[in-house]
Amino acid sequence: MSAEERIYTVPLGKVLAVPKYRRAEKAITLLRKFVQRHMKPEAIVIDTTVNEAIWARGIKKPPRKIRVRLSKDDEGTVTVTLAEAETEAEEEEEE
Repeated sequence: MSAEERIYTVPLGKVLAVPKYRRAEKAITLLRKFVQRHMKPEAIVIDTTVNEAIWARGIKKPPRKIRVRLSKDDEGTVTVTLAEAETEAEEEEEE
């Protein structure tokens, strides 16, 4: 079990300041900076579902914000997953 777990809404509006052909890449960089600032991790692991959500509309139109679950384990590694994805999986298990 994770030592610490939090849910955040990460603002990605600053991606509009970079050229269109770099916006999704910048969104990933902003996500990493946000996680670094809030969780102080040793390492950051971004789940493929988060990456796919950012890149879903292509490189030019990433989302303005994204809701994520940050889980920090005992070694200091933070795993970034979509907050809604885990909630849906938990609801299916309960049924």
